[in-house]
Amino acid sequence: MKITDVRTVLADIPLPAPVTTAIHDIRSAGAVLVSVETDDGVTGEGIVFAMNGDRLDILDETVRGLALGLAGRDPARVEAMWQDIYGADRGNDTVAALSALDTACWDIVGKTLDWPLYRIFGASRDRVATYASGGLWLSRSIDELVDEARDFVAEGFRAMKLRVGNVRTEDDVERAAAVREAIGPDVALMVDANQGFDAAQAIALGRALAPFDIGWFEEPVAATDRDGHAKVRAAVPMPVASGENEFTRYGIRALIEAGGADVLMPDLQRIGGLTEMRRAAALAAAHDLPVSTHIFTEQSLSLAGSAPNCMLVEHMPWFAPLYREKVVLEDGDLLMPTGPGLGFTFDPNAVERYRVG
Repeated sequence: MKITDVRTVLADIPLPAPVTTAIHDIRSAGAVLVSVETDDGVTGEGIVFAMNGDRLDILDETVRGLALGLAGRDPARVEAMWQDIYGADRGNDTVAALSALDTACWDIVGKTLDWPLYRIFGASRDRVATYASGGLWLSRSIDELVDEARDFVAEGFRAMKLRVGNVRTEDDVERAAAVREAIGPDVALMVDANQGFDAAQAIALGRALAPFDIGWFEEPVAATDRDGHAKVRAAVPMPVASGENEFTRYGIRALIEAGGADVLMPDLQRIGGLTEMRRAAALAAAHDLPVSTHIFTEQSLSLAGSAPNCMLVEHMPWFAPLYREKVVLEDGDLLMPTGPGLGFTFDPNAVERYRVG
């Protein structure tokens, strides 16, 4: 089998309403949709994300540039392809583009063998705990937070994440208290500061949130401030989660060495695709640390179903409209896909609906 072509489509999916975090103003989920075609007629799919559709053209150019070197190569030699590309250029845009090509090649492997990837990687489970992440934004009022939290519970979620990052600690505490009261004591509640604080501010908020049984405090300080993460981790009563902004296993290793997180959160795009995601999960396991996947719900299930130390999958619904298949939520868990490869395939009608450029 040989790669014959790599096609890309630029898409932008509007959110139902604009949302904000401590550092983001999000109106849409943009993406470069990548299809790797082979002479056997098997096509693998990957995706590169761009918030609000920003820099889609740059990511697209990078994907198509890397694709020039893939013609005629065997897509099953994923490791060799990964090493060749990363060895030649280790820039962040290259890693992002590589992630989509890498994931698409693994998708081809699974489709060729007619097996779900999580089983090819060595299945550790057929379902994994998840948390609702497509709501409870900083821009929501307290009444909206309460309604949204109750809706998540009614949908079957047993965990959810609240964004924090207000100037006044009291405001974040009030919001956490309202959500905790709405969902009761048996539903897990995490908070995400999206890098919005310095260490002193984060420590003050972490301690103030202690009465609300917070599952983790995510990205309390800037992602580049690994020492700050360690300071917060040593001073707050709940676990600290971070790692979504680390590139490749080397970024994850640096965060581990700094003692910056109790829970590591590799992002499929920044980590460098499923090949490097598996390495990062294994690295975390070697340090007895759990991982929780970031954003790419559909494509990350293959890792979650094969890495025993994957404790949670982030349920982010942004890309769901692009796929024929939908994730299945049951009693707070996501079920592993049963289709071959990733188990999720682009819906051509949806792709056309959201196509841009």
